[in-house]
Amino acid sequence: MTSDRSRHRLERKGSATLRGFGEDDPRHKGMPLKPNAVVDCGWGRLVFAHTFGDNAELARTLLEEEPGRRDIGLYLRDPHVVLAMAPQELFLDPSHTYRLWFHKYLSARVQPRGFRVRRLRDRKDAEAIYNLLNSRRMVPPDPDFIMARRKSRTLSFFVAEDEESGHIIGTVTGVDHVHAFGDPEKGSSMWCLAVDPQAAQPGIGRALVALVADHYSARGRAFMDLSVMHDNEAVIRLYEKMGFERVPVFSMKRKNAINEPLFVGPETYDALNPYARILVDEARRRGIGVELVDAEEGYFALTLGGRSIICRESLTELTSAIAMSRCDDKRITRKVLAAVGLEVPAQRMAGEADADEAFLREHGRIVVKPARGEQGNAVAVDITEPADMVAAIEAAARTGSQVILEAFAEGEDLRIVLIDYEVVAAALRRPAEITGDGQHDIRTLIEKQSRRRAAATGGESRIPLDGETTRCIVRQGHALEDVLPLGETLQVRDTANLHTGGTLHDVTDALSPALRAVAERAARALSIPVVGLDLLVPDPAGDEYVIIEANERPGLANHEPQPTAERFVDFLFPQTVQVNDDATVD
Repeated sequence: MTSDRSRHRLERKGSATLRGFGEDDPRHKGMPLKPNAVVDCGWGRLVFAHTFGDNAELARTLLEEEPGRRDIGLYLRDPHVVLAMAPQELFLDPSHTYRLWFHKYLSARVQPRGFRVRRLRDRKDAEAIYNLLNSRRMVPPDPDFIMARRKSRTLSFFVAEDEESGHIIGTVTGVDHVHAFGDPEKGSSMWCLAVDPQAAQPGIGRALVALVADHYSARGRAFMDLSVMHDNEAVIRLYEKMGFERVPVFSMKRKNAINEPLFVGPETYDALNPYARILVDEARRRGIGVELVDAEEGYFALTLGGRSIICRESLTELTSAIAMSRCDDKRITRKVLAAVGLEVPAQRMAGEADADEAFLREHGRIVVKPARGEQGNAVAVDITEPADMVAAIEAAARTGSQVILEAFAEGEDLRIVLIDYEVVAAALRRPAEITGDGQHDIRTLIEKQSRRRAAATGGESRIPLDGETTRCIVRQGHALEDVLPLGETLQVRDTANLHTGGTLHDVTDALSPALRAVAERAARALSIPVVGLDLLVPDPAGDEYVIIEANERPGLANHEPQPTAERFVDFLFPQTVQVNDDATVD
């Protein structure tokens, strides 16, 4: 990708000046061309390999990577030669490079709907970038690093901000190659694109890419490059639609724990769902042996020394059959918790029609759900009419379980995860919602949002287009064929389960001491060391609550940034707690 003339300049000793574009621009005139150029991006270094005249020096630079970082050597002229110098420690990155030529580029004019895209402003933005990248299992730059470079001409940080809440829901970083090393080809590149998978607005990633492209096009750059995994077909389609073209560029990285999935060969645990895979990955990082017992059902065995434990996701042999049975049946859960004085809702078994209607009249609003079941299956919330109650009972009965009627309780849906009887994570679970664009009908918006949720959760979260979704929409005065006005938000499910499109929002640090104590007391009453408790609360920082369920096999993924997988493996193999304690996992 580098011209012969440019290569000649790069290989000259000493420095050079920009030619052919900077002489008429006083900002660029006389800017030196740096040999052996390296840019610290906070998450690691960009090593511009084509500025190195000596392959041995390039290899040494890549091997100087610091622990917990992810350096990238790009634009290699002789990748085979550099790789041969340290084949046990370096590898070729299995990513493609795509380029947007600005002489062919027309501003995308992407109109954000329900969010705005802008430059980073303050430390709050820097902290939000850190948290978002960390939640996406990327190596994030420290907020202090970002703030120190807020006015940098080399690095530019951009964010997408939710117009209503002010939350940062996307980020991307741009690198100006002219300011980085005096690039005679006037290049730029884009890195660390991340979008909050729980954001309801469409087009966030596209808007951020367009913003960076417009930024560097306005600066007079010739092109913008980006790197994308070779098998990320959905993202590649987006880039190609925006005008990016694949270019034959090689990148190189060092073998480390962060990059391990890229160089160890095909993943042998693809059949596991995200809830099992997060635990297997953490175990492997510590040197614990993993054997798949039944990948389809989530069973695997972890072995270290003479200790071997069979798990089904977060359910293990350390959970007794009694504890499991208490959580499996919602009637028993309620009895056990009520017996120790914890707050639980009024409840009865559905059966005789007159008694069911009397229960509905007494409480006004009720929940209908199977006594045994998970993932929000056949749960109907906020039932107020007898006819709706009968239909919900019939739907719940089709699961093969007895059916429970439960008094509806107001409040936010709070999931608290406990491991070894201690609170590890707490998150508010919010029902699926969509944001109107003034063009597509509600059905189409649900389908689009469902695809985004599935992609972000490994297929675990989808919004069903079923009777419960329809009932929720109709109750709010809409139909699936209605076009939702631009910017209007509509809740499309009453339940907040992740599997029906719900989202999780971490509130661990805000959880009150009172609710922590309640959760630990409930776990001990149920005698279950790993459990997910579902509560309805006015405020996670307050004292009021009602416990509605206990999950004996809580999903430990999607609770970033809390270390759920780490604490789970700590519990099973306490002798490994200090192993790789300083490692950063991406």
